[in-house]
Formats: sequence, structure tokens, C-alpha cells
Amino acid sequence: MDSDEPETAQEAGRVEWAVVASGIGPLLLAATDRGLVSVVFHADERVRDRALERLAGALGGELVERASGLLAEPVRQLAAYFDGRLRSFDVKLDWTLVTGFNRQVLRELADGVPYGTVVGYGDLARRVGQPAAAQAVGAAMGANPLPVVVPCHRVVESDGGIGGFGGGLETKRRLLALEGVLPEPLF
Repeated sequence: MDSDEPETAQEAGRVEWAVVASGIGPLLLAATDRGLVSVVFHADERVRDRALERLAGALGGELVERASGLLAEPVRQLAAYFDGRLRSFDVKLDWTLVTGFNRQVLRELADGVPYGTVVGYGDLARRVGQPAAAQAVGAAMGANPLPVVVPCHRVVESDGGIGGFGGGLETKRRLLALEGVLPEPLF
């Protein structure tokens, strides 16, 4: 699921991107030859343009709009996930946009919190050997460049609260409902 090759932002080369429909609205996906590098929620034209500008600055390389090639498998798996036919992503991930503690936390989240389950911020901090770092785990969730595939929506407050979410609380609720953690919204 991961590319563990040494990574520097300037080695990205070509970056393929596409906006695809999903059960939570349009998603911008971007991939390098190392793997899926970015998923952006609510990718209307304004959000898309800002995200592509940030990706160009962070990754360098040529941005190419294409939903095939590097993106074919991520697009297929995301469609299957939103159709309820996929519970575990098996795509190569390019971790270039995240480093240090955040990368450690996100890798643990991707590997250790399966579909249909949740984990508390403090529990996730303990899993990575930093039991006092619950707030830092929250910051790592906010910096996640690969939401849905690296399931930051599965991280909740220890008191049962849903916690925050970069894609908005309604999006988090819908993802948790899709996975059977919360009931489907009534309307």
C-alpha cells in the first residue's frame, strides 16, 4: 500500500490529477509514479484550482489532467468503497506531502484502524509511542493529504464525540455511516 522509496518533493515528475464524483461530493485525486499523493474534498472549481496550485508548489513537476494511468486504480477503488463493495484500500501511496510524527501517525491509522471501527486521538497517540500527544494526533489528522484512503474520519474523541474533520462534520458523519459506525442520516 505504500511507497517506501526515499522521497523528495522535487522528484515528483509528472503529477496526474482528476476530479471524480463520490458519495460525499467531488474529490480531487492526484498521483505521482510513486502512488496516490493527494485527495481533496469538495473539489469545486475554486477548491480544485487552489489545491492544484499547492500541489505544483509542493511537488514540482508537470500537472496533467487524466483519470487513467496513475489514477485508474485509485478511482476504481474509491468508486467501489462508496458503493459499499470495498472495505480496505490496496493502492500505492506517495507519502511525500507528510513527514515525521504526522507520517508515523497516518501510517498507523492506515494500517491499524480497519473499516467500520474507530479509534480515539489518545489511543492513536499511544499506538505510536507518544501517549501525551493526543492534540498532535489531531493536528496530524488535519494535515492528512490522503483522507478517505488514509481514514482520518475514523478518529474520534474519547468521550464519544465525533471530533473535528477537515472535510466538514457532515462529511465525517456520512463516511462513518457508510462504514456502519453511525446510523444513516434521516435527511
